[in-house]
Amino acid sequence: MVLMQPDTEQRVSLIAALDAVDTALAALPSNIDAYAVLTDTDLVFENGRHSRHRNALGAVGAYLAGQVAHRSAPELGSQGLARRSGYRTPEEFVKVTTRTTSREAVQAVKAGTLLVEVATEGDVNPVTGEIAVASQPWLKPVAVALADGHLSLAAADSIRAGLGVPNSSIGVDDLTIAAAALCVEARALDPDRLLRRAKDARAELDAAGVALREEERREQRSLKVFALPDGMGKLVWTMDPETFATVKDLYDRSTSPKLGGVRFSSGDAQAKMEEILADTRTPEQLGSDSFAHLLAAGSDADSSTLIGSGAPIIKLTTSVATLEETMRAQAEVHAANAAGLEPEQGDLDTIAAARGYFETSLDAVSVATIQRYLCDGAADEVIFDHEGQPMDAGREHRLFTRRQKAALAVRDGGCRWFGCERPPSWCEAHHILQWARDKGRTDTRNGILLCKHHHLLLHNNGWEIARDSDADGFDRYWLIPPQNVDPEQQWIPLPTKSRAFEQLRAEGAGVSRQC
Repeated sequence: MVLMQPDTEQRVSLIAALDAVDTALAALPSNIDAYAVLTDTDLVFENGRHSRHRNALGAVGAYLAGQVAHRSAPELGSQGLARRSGYRTPEEFVKVTTRTTSREAVQAVKAGTLLVEVATEGDVNPVTGEIAVASQPWLKPVAVALADGHLSLAAADSIRAGLGVPNSSIGVDDLTIAAAALCVEARALDPDRLLRRAKDARAELDAAGVALREEERREQRSLKVFALPDGMGKLVWTMDPETFATVKDLYDRSTSPKLGGVRFSSGDAQAKMEEILADTRTPEQLGSDSFAHLLAAGSDADSSTLIGSGAPIIKLTTSVATLEETMRAQAEVHAANAAGLEPEQGDLDTIAAARGYFETSLDAVSVATIQRYLCDGAADEVIFDHEGQPMDAGREHRLFTRRQKAALAVRDGGCRWFGCERPPSWCEAHHILQWARDKGRTDTRNGILLCKHHHLLLHNNGWEIARDSDADGFDRYWLIPPQNVDPEQQWIPLPTKSRAFEQLRAEGAGVSRQC
């Protein structure tokens, strides 16, 4: 490996530009009073501008980290920059010298390495004669967006992690197109949502690989127990999506009232909620004690530590069309095998492409997993009509029923307020046309899931929710701000948070199984 000698003129120019940044930052006021004079409109604008500044500086950090990694390549041995400076790896060098977290340092090095590889692709090493090739060519759009300041380091890492790598069915070109599309979507998404969107994009591209990825994740499951020096212990549990769905339900049932979960209930459930709220233990302590009871006593665990009784509720969503088409294809394959014939490729493709979703993790699951759950027989069914609304879920009561809430959970995927990530188990069902004020009906079309915080905000601060239909006849939901928030009261879209329901809607009438 040969390191290029720096161009003196470029070096002077770059250092002058970085000095100018230092000067500009030093000129910014550092007291709270200077920022208190900003109007609400100013704050919205300046927050957006700060994001652009942060991305630009993040790109500078990535370029620097990329150079550190480039000058610390393994083939340089002890003469590499990191080891010569007393650090084992480029990541450790960046972490210590920039005083960042390990995760941030790794993100910077990965992004910087990508930038270096893209910039030097095609260059010939004068010693070895090898032509430089980017190790992740499908991420070239990410490198461009990083360099332009349109993408943060965290967003770039979300796209990289969510898309994964090419395989026998998904090539570099497919992933490159997906990466470019995600770079555009990233302008309206935070890194967490972008990661989910990138995972969805990969699942859409690689439907046939769902079963393989499901098995790979299951193979990664592990449970480790560590003894700590002070006599305590730590458990580290890496769960496959199915196990996580089970554990997450139990955890939510033991801690949700403490964490701002649902409050509206009655009878024994209300008494348990009040007891948990009055408990002086933290949510983490409650969770620890609840799981200790479950492990120690099994099915006879102290039920007072959980809201609700019985086995965990695992929400698994797929469509009627998927199930019917898959069963038909499986029957055709079985008949062909019995007759000693080769199955039709179309039938094999139908089976491979069939999938559902665990609502806890939003990860796609194979049709084999879906059928295993249906085989157990402990499934509730929620049918959706052609307009995307739950059918046969009851209508006439003032409070939404358990079945209606289950249907809303499938349709909404959690609190539908923009920017909120509260899961369905933490949400309350809100009457869009209110029960008392508007004489609204208690049916699922008139219901929407909101977390406790946003439900109170809506009622107390004059927000409203409206419903209309799109060109295909599917219901859409909108948030209308009060005039003191937005004088023009522009409608804010409230799309579903449920990737599973989006798939149902795309495939037509659907069915959700809750086991």
